[in-house]
Amino acid sequence: MYKQLLFATDLTSDTEYLVEKVRAMATFTGAKVSIVHVVEPLPGYSYAYLGIEDIEGQLIEEARNAMAKLADKLNVHKSSQFVEVGPTKTKILKVAEDIRADLIICGSHGRHGLSLLLGSTANAILHGAKCDVLTVRLPEES
Repeated sequence: MYKQLLFATDLTSDTEYLVEKVRAMATFTGAKVSIVHVVEPLPGYSYAYLGIEDIEGQLIEEARNAMAKLADKLNVHKSSQFVEVGPTKTKILKVAEDIRADLIICGSHGRHGLSLLLGSTANAILHGAKCDVLTVRLPEES
């Protein structure tokens, strides 16, 4: 059975829905849980040239704070919390490989049409992972 779960989260309001699924899977399998969130770099953003605050740094700090709260809910040690900067799919798969995850858990909105053609993070993870991937269908927004 699974020994190392990686919960890939975007830290949005959907995260609460996924927390119960992650907790249940960890309880069922007895696996250790790690959490990853990726901050996408801001394209063409030059701090010095624009002379404005470090927005990317603020996003990283906010992600770390949100991650700490989420980790408390799932009883995840600080050493198993990852806030990465870069392409989401690449960073999630790298963390999964580094920690030897045997299951990645992430949410999926079940997009259709143009959104489906453009792809999604869950789809990219599913096709790039070297381990099992559990995509949890998120509730439809009303």
